[in-house]
Amino acid sequence: MSSAPHFALNLPGVAAKQWAQIDVTNPYNDQLIATADVADSDAVETALETAHSLFNDRSKWLSVPQRLAILEKSLELMQQQSDELAKGAAEEGGKPLIDSKIEMVRCIDSIRHCMDTLRHQTSHPVPMGVNPASQHRLTMLHKEPIGVVVAISAFNHPLNLIAHQVGPAIAAGCPVIVKPAENTPLSCFRLVEIFHQAGLPAEWCQALLTENHQVAEQLATDHRVAFLTFIGSAKVGWYLRSKLSAGTRCALEHGGVAPVIVDEKADIDAAIPGLAKGSFYHAGQVCVSVQRIFAHHSIARELADKLAAAGNKMQIGDPLSDQTEIGPLIRNSEVTRVNDWVQEAVNQGAELLSGGETLANNCYATTVLFDPPADDKVSKSEIFGPVVCVYPYEDVDEAIAEANSLDFAFQASVYSHNIDNAMYVAERLDASAVMINEHTAFRVDWMPFAGLKHSGHGTGGIAYSMEDMQIDKMIVLTSKSIP
Repeated sequence: MSSAPHFALNLPGVAAKQWAQIDVTNPYNDQLIATADVADSDAVETALETAHSLFNDRSKWLSVPQRLAILEKSLELMQQQSDELAKGAAEEGGKPLIDSKIEMVRCIDSIRHCMDTLRHQTSHPVPMGVNPASQHRLTMLHKEPIGVVVAISAFNHPLNLIAHQVGPAIAAGCPVIVKPAENTPLSCFRLVEIFHQAGLPAEWCQALLTENHQVAEQLATDHRVAFLTFIGSAKVGWYLRSKLSAGTRCALEHGGVAPVIVDEKADIDAAIPGLAKGSFYHAGQVCVSVQRIFAHHSIARELADKLAAAGNKMQIGDPLSDQTEIGPLIRNSEVTRVNDWVQEAVNQGAELLSGGETLANNCYATTVLFDPPADDKVSKSEIFGPVVCVYPYEDVDEAIAEANSLDFAFQASVYSHNIDNAMYVAERLDASAVMINEHTAFRVDWMPFAGLKHSGHGTGGIAYSMEDMQIDKMIVLTSKSIP
């Protein structure tokens, strides 16, 4: 009999029964952490009907003061439990504890930003009285929730992604159903329980885990869903968008194959720490990880060698250790895939400067490849592992063209101490955000975060998500007493 804790399916209106279960394991040592109930089609139907009925009863809508009070209390509870939540996220997701603690700080700040956005949100009236047809009229606009929100989340940031998807829905006044990643559901369950403890009625935020793709599709594409927020693979995201019910809006956040251009004026020694962090943070399992570095031929080899040396110094191991900088990949199959891609690149002519080997406990060595072929997987597809490629270039316009040659565009960066060169490159890179003298994975939670092309649809970020989850209702008042 297992002594691991069990997370029971706890949806309002769903009778207790014997549900299918999954094991949640530590990706570093494969030890069982907990078991969790898996929702079936009937549970999804009940969750959708609960949320839809709730939204349709305006007497049950939460006022702005109520929402602010719930978020304020949630923030306090998260602060009190921050160490436990960070440890739990590191244990189930493999992100090192030092980085999981930082993620927890961001999670708390994201909820605070939900509150700040809600307090300062306003709608701008439409001018009237400017022509004969609009005489004696006055407009009033106010924000209303759009309807039921479904949030499908990813494994790599199990705390802050929930804050970014569920927090804005609560702040906007929308009933939300959240489906966490199968590999990291526990952090989601814990945060949802905090929202409930803070006073949010259970039916306003329902969390359910699905294992069957058809059940997940049922949840996302139902006609009662007003807004879908999806974070995950491009293949799944675009498929779900093609199946959405008429009228359902969505925001999709997929991966990228982030490019960096380093010119001959860059300070290599100053750039290396950031490039190493951006390349190997969370074992490269970040949608905007540094993956393709185009460096001027005069400095390319020096940069690649120094980047390899920096990676070799990073501590790989148990994510629960305070000394660990890089933890495991989320599952063993990912280790195998990443290694296959690296070996294929080497066989096709890439020079292996570091890494290129599997390690114990589902870890992979930090890997730097020099000048792999442009048509190889590591050059054109998201690696999602601790692997970075360095390509020498002679003409910057050719480097820009190569950086822009893929169907993915998200965040990019350029390193240079010549502001004219930096701006020239930044203005020509296909990206929603370009960092100058900073790695591609830089983000603060109040900035817009948007994948372009195959990398996504819509704009993430607290204020932008809240805007998507609301409508501006306009009321036009007509009266002869209005001048």
